[in-house]
Order: sequence, then structure tokens, then C-alpha cells
Amino acid sequence: MEATKKKRASHARRRRRIRRKVSGSGQRPRLSVFRSLKHIYAQIINDELGETLVEASSLSPELKTTLGGSGGGGNVAAARQVGALIAQKAKQHNIDVVVFDRGGHLYHGRVKALAEAAKEGGLKF
Repeated sequence: MEATKKKRASHARRRRRIRRKVSGSGQRPRLSVFRSLKHIYAQIINDELGETLVEASSLSPELKTTLGGSGGGGNVAAARQVGALIAQKAKQHNIDVVVFDRGGHLYHGRVKALAEAAKEGGLKF
């Protein structure tokens, strides 16, 4: 098995294992993180109803001016700003406590920066 196939398979396995254990509810929705090479996305989801309550990404209009358009969303600084934005939007919707879904990624780098910024913004994991 070549290296990229092995890496993708490992990521898919981690993602499935996490999603078996982590589920969001009305009292404690799920903060889901998706990471691409150029951007980072976060959603707060109520899995019981199957609806997204709050979303933020490095493409959000609130962050376009600070991130410099479409090219600056793939770094740790952008992830911190997305984490702060998702916490701010969650507070506006009276969401204080969430369960964190790292999406199969390791808790390191951009995923960690987003999570810590969300915690600093007042979300409790």
C-alpha cells in the first residue's frame, strides 16, 4: 500500500472511531472541525435533529478582511480566528457547552489552535 493510501485509510479509520463515540445533542451539541489544505471550517451540530446550529470558517465574511481573502486560511493564525468566531457565534445562540469532534485529525496544529481559541472564547468542552 503506498504511503498516501495508508495515510487516508488511517484518517478514515480515526474519523469513524471518533464518530461512533461522539454525538451532539440539544443540551450538548457537537463542535465539528473540517480541515482542508487552504481553509478550516467549524460547525456546531445537533445530531438528534440533524441540523447545523452555528458555522464559521476561514471563508466567513467576518474574517475576509483580516485573513486577506481566499489565500490566508490554511494556517494556525486563521484557525485561531475561526475558533474565536465560532465561540462568539455560539454565545449569541446561547450555546455554552459542546462536545469536540476533531474529525479524525490529530489534536495538533490548526485543530488544536481552533479548539483552544474556542475555549478562550467561552465554550466548554
